[in-house]
Amino acid sequence: MFGWSINLFRIRGIQLAVHASFLLLLAWYAYNGFQDNGIAGMIWNSVTLVLFFACVVLHELGHSFTGMHYGMKIRRILLMPIGGAAQFDSITRQPKQEIVMTLAGPAVNFVLAAILWPIVDMTHWSPDGSPASILEVGQYLLVANIVMGCFNLLPVFPMDGGRILRAILAIKLPYLRATQVAVNIGKVLAVLAIAYCLYIGNYLTATVFTFIFIAGNAEYRMIQRQELAQAHWEEMMRHLARGPVAATEPPLLEPKPPQWELGP
Repeated sequence: MFGWSINLFRIRGIQLAVHASFLLLLAWYAYNGFQDNGIAGMIWNSVTLVLFFACVVLHELGHSFTGMHYGMKIRRILLMPIGGAAQFDSITRQPKQEIVMTLAGPAVNFVLAAILWPIVDMTHWSPDGSPASILEVGQYLLVANIVMGCFNLLPVFPMDGGRILRAILAIKLPYLRATQVAVNIGKVLAVLAIAYCLYIGNYLTATVFTFIFIAGNAEYRMIQRQELAQAHWEEMMRHLARGPVAATEPPLLEPKPPQWELGP
């Protein structure tokens, strides 16, 4: 899934890429704008979507630059119709560092909203219809950044709120156990959110929570494999330290897969 992407450019060594399905989303938004206001509507809708995803990129850069400050390496930021994801070689297991790095993304959205707040007149804003002026584009971006920042703080792992929950739990619990608890809480909340979204007919958001449900479980399984491999390797080292031992299976030395910091 993550392989169907188009590389754009690099920002401080981080490759920015767009998933191929994003082009379908852009075409759909352009078509809806054309249906509402003709060519002008198509242009305004397309501009709004591109600027919205520029905010998504800034959100992910908030995570990425903070991670780089703590010595982490970020391979790329991938934009998808459901949001963005930063691909880390590894994510810190230090709770305080993870909390700061995770909060950096939503903080960027709230800063953007604070910048737009005194500029954009929200008196006559309506969520219905396509934007038809630069003022309406600004209104959409102001609301979108507030929603994006708050949405990502929901405690549904591996969203930002779920990672913050895992980091808090990891202060007292082993890392794997903390991840398991955060994932299980996230699964319950994701299922409730999916059911509610299907009930009200919001199928796109239901799809987003379905993806989050799958991604959270996949990350837990990955961390579980890493823990087992590390335990097996440490056991082998203890045997070697005690002297010659009978031949056993070699330690599990699979390369560590990249980890994804999901965004909006």
